[in-house]
Amino acid sequence: MADTRTKLLEAALETLSTSGMSGASARTIAAAAGVNQALVFYHFGSVDQLLSAACAHGSTRRVERYRDRFAAVATLRELLDLGREVHAEEAAEGNVAALAQLLAGSQTDEKLAPAVVAGLNLWIAEVEQALTRVLANSPLAEFVDVAGLAKATAAAFVGLELYEGVDGDGAAQALDALEQLAVLVTALEDMGPVARRAVRARLTRSIGPRSRSRRDQENR
Repeated sequence: MADTRTKLLEAALETLSTSGMSGASARTIAAAAGVNQALVFYHFGSVDQLLSAACAHGSTRRVERYRDRFAAVATLRELLDLGREVHAEEAAEGNVAALAQLLAGSQTDEKLAPAVVAGLNLWIAEVEQALTRVLANSPLAEFVDVAGLAKATAAAFVGLELYEGVDGDGAAQALDALEQLAVLVTALEDMGPVARRAVRARLTRSIGPRSRSRRDQENR
């Protein structure tokens, strides 16, 4: 049986997914955990600290669940397929909704922000490792900011949860567009060496100067 602290962490995540930040009070979380309200303050000191700890607890647990599946990804298409599965599973269990609520809450409560960033970074690290691996042999590798792309991917999937709530067809269309992008990248990787050199030259002319300028600024 889970101890009281773990019950409160799980109850906080459940309350966020079902009632949002506005419903995440000590009373409602304690009721969901089946414990006395005073235990929220005994174990965590405040509701903010409980929510921060719940974010870390939930993100660590969820990322560990998918780590082996991320490590097995060998292509961009496989990564997108895994993204669809993760989105569906996490949305069904209310975990993406809880994270989205924490993100929204941290906009006005700076105490939550570090925990939310740390939780997101756990996901971003897995995506970045997978992207680095699948793009290693692609002509796009030298032109793509993999770290930035990983952050954009994580942010997009949280945003899709909110978008799906108001426009399910639109969210599905957005995921389909990502799959089309994977097809284009795969087609590029299948080109012969002459075509790949031509694409690389064009990308160097179009993207290279901006990329070099940005790197120069970062190194100053």
